[in-house]
Amino acid sequence: MPPANQQPSTNPVSNLDFFSIPQSFLLQIGTASILLLLITGKSTVRALEAIGEASEELLRGDRLPNLDFPEDSETNQT
Repeated sequence: MPPANQQPSTNPVSNLDFFSIPQSFLLQIGTASILLLLITGKSTVRALEAIGEASEELLRGDRLPNLDFPEDSETNQT
């Protein structure tokens, strides 16, 4: 026999706001973020290639000054 003063069990209703968002909206957000990541990656690669080419042009040998090396006769005299 159940006790007379037993309260009915009240289970709290879980608040699942995340699942009330439509799946199509979640798919759009996910697609947009992946596309943005791909575009950012490609632009980063292009920028790094441009920096590499600029540094290569800066250190290329034809732009460096000519150095005067002593001739063999001058080094043998000393």
